[in-house]
Amino acid sequence: MPSVLWFRRDLRLHDHPALQAAIEAGPVAPLFVLDPALLRGRWASPNRTAFLLASLRELDAALRERGARLHVRFGRPAEVVPRFAAEVAAADVFVSRDYSPYARRRDAAVARALEAAGIRFHARRGTLVHEPEDVRGAAGQPLSVFTPFFRAWSALPLRAVLPAPGRIPSASAEPGTIPQLASLGLPPAVDALPPAGEAAARARLERFLAGPVCAYAETRDRLDLGGTSRISQDLHFGLLSPLEVVTRARAVPCDAGKFVAEVAWREFYHHILWHHPRVLREPFQPAFAAIPWRNAPADFEAWAAGRTGYPVVDAAMRELLATGYMHNRARMIVASFLAKDLLIDWRLGEAHFMRHLVDGDVANNDGGWQWAASVGTDAQPYFRIFNPVAQSKKFDPEGAFIRRWLPELRRVPDRYLHEPWTMPADVQQAAGCIIGRDYPAPIVDHHAARARALAAYEAVRRAAPTTAGR
Repeated sequence: MPSVLWFRRDLRLHDHPALQAAIEAGPVAPLFVLDPALLRGRWASPNRTAFLLASLRELDAALRERGARLHVRFGRPAEVVPRFAAEVAAADVFVSRDYSPYARRRDAAVARALEAAGIRFHARRGTLVHEPEDVRGAAGQPLSVFTPFFRAWSALPLRAVLPAPGRIPSASAEPGTIPQLASLGLPPAVDALPPAGEAAARARLERFLAGPVCAYAETRDRLDLGGTSRISQDLHFGLLSPLEVVTRARAVPCDAGKFVAEVAWREFYHHILWHHPRVLREPFQPAFAAIPWRNAPADFEAWAAGRTGYPVVDAAMRELLATGYMHNRARMIVASFLAKDLLIDWRLGEAHFMRHLVDGDVANNDGGWQWAASVGTDAQPYFRIFNPVAQSKKFDPEGAFIRRWLPELRRVPDRYLHEPWTMPADVQQAAGCIIGRDYPAPIVDHHAARARALAAYEAVRRAAPTTAGR
């Protein structure tokens, strides 16, 4: 009997357990559903959608090489998937598990509709290295602190990595078309998106494992160096199997433990979301819901536009707007600045990131923002507040990152680059950068803002000492 392989966040052919199961069941009709709730909903993003569409085109080409093709439909999955399964006379629908609250509701609705039509629904592993049910503490409990989570996660055995199939027996149907971004009613994406599709993702992984992974622990936080893997969007869309990434990283002839730990951080936040879906609407630590966030739209707009007067913050925010990407260290810096220096609700920053990030992932983005705002699980303690100048000097010591994204500061002498408001007037003239005209003065004094944030957090902590903080 034919079966449907419904692709979602698993847009690859290598190491795909659901695809293998579908092939074993008989002819396969690969399907992708353009879901309006995701395309135009709370986390809509032209950048991410453009990358998705390009990846779908690459997936279709790879399927065609193996005798199949991608069938594309638009609409609510609970209606589209059963209708498509009936179209190809399928007895089974196979998927890779997905973990967000919306994905769980969606899959439950699809499974009910399929059952009513006499069609079986099968969810297989493949999106994560280890499933949320498998990583537990000694008493069998879910883990909400990373160190014991990583210890338990690392101790679990890995299944074997599956090869890509050489041939896919095809169940044919009307293919549908992969649309252009404009036809979906979304604005244009940035021009600087990375090459999409599984082959490009695998090439990025190959380059990283061929050398940079061995220096990752030393270079990963430097904003001016290419020390990261740049595969975050590939893991988000499943262009790479996280299991294959970990398996191969553990096999390199150097210590790649720090990189593997960062993959585990990704899994940690997915597990948190599975066990505590409320975190997409509220802090993991409920007591911190009482923080008196400032209503300061002008400050938020300055932050979002990269016009705060703090160069490392502004360079990172402008890189995000231009490319849909931001270095992880930069994400921590700008998130701390919004939540602590500006005392603006972290959820506004979370939403801004999700609008722009090509790798925007609800679990990781939410977890990272709650960590930076000190309201989440295993969070940065509230009294640790990033000093943007110190961070800038440490992680962009020669100012290459700042100068790349802030052309108005390119002629500023090194000694003033990280805090240009300290330039004497004659140096400003010589550099062609008048503070307040060519580049903004700081919108907040960090030391005063730090004191304000500490007072706000401390007041909330005192009001609920048993639930807030660590």
